[in-house]
Amino acid sequence: MKIKFWGVRGSIPSPGPKTVRYGGNTTCIYIETDEGEHIILDAGTGIFPLAHTLLSKLPLKCHIFLTHTHWDHIQGLPFFVPIFIPGNVIDIYGAFDLVTNRNLKDVLSRQMDYTYFPVREAELKAEIKYHVLHERQTINIGSTKVTNVLMNHPVLNFGYRIDNNGKSMFFTGDNEPLYNIYDPADDFYGEYEKLMAQKNNMIFELIQGVDVLIADAAYTDEEYKMKRGWGHGTHSSCIEMSKVVRPSALYLTHHEPTRSDDDLEKIYQNINVPSGDTSYFLAKEGLEIIL
Repeated sequence: MKIKFWGVRGSIPSPGPKTVRYGGNTTCIYIETDEGEHIILDAGTGIFPLAHTLLSKLPLKCHIFLTHTHWDHIQGLPFFVPIFIPGNVIDIYGAFDLVTNRNLKDVLSRQMDYTYFPVREAELKAEIKYHVLHERQTINIGSTKVTNVLMNHPVLNFGYRIDNNGKSMFFTGDNEPLYNIYDPADDFYGEYEKLMAQKNNMIFELIQGVDVLIADAAYTDEEYKMKRGWGHGTHSSCIEMSKVVRPSALYLTHHEPTRSDDDLEKIYQNINVPSGDTSYFLAKEGLEIIL
């Protein structure tokens, strides 16, 4: 199984000389299985350069799993060239909109409304199939299994575990560690603690022992004090997660868009990395992992 990063920034693309080493595109991760199946996690702006590498594989059948439908995770989809080419089959998976009760197709089609984009979804030439997922559902793609779990973000956000021939990876999407919304003196504090423990156990059980963990590390601990509830993790929260689930390698991603490459490396150098079997890295565009 091959894993390649095509976008590692969060919130908004941030191209320029200060982000050239780690990249300025928003989230997109490409997986090619041992059997040659094409799986894409999220369709941020990184999916645009990825698309051009897939044109040599026409007719293309690929599977796009969306963690959630915030702009930085879907804004590249209308520019994914294979959707305009007849004969291609594109399966798109994700959650429905809990607030408006819109299905996945309706949510994604709206960014191609006449007001926002010159080509409408109905004019696309590829065969596009939309799949609304339920939590802890497993999708079989050949011999590969893709299993989701609900993470913590202000919109429904799935993390995905991918298993292929004994190798595994997990991507959190956007995820903020759970915290108790009640004060210790409140009646519901203890009950909420139990609910958090149950949810964390569910997530950790699914992730346990993966070869590669890719996690949302948007903020420093100091930044998080002002951005609590925004739905993102910190470098230290990702390391705490890795202590529990014990992956072979942890890749920190969803880099804050205002953060330069130099700043990223300074933060990384000051991270209190625990000793153990897990290796720690900053995700960067173009980095390929072979399992």
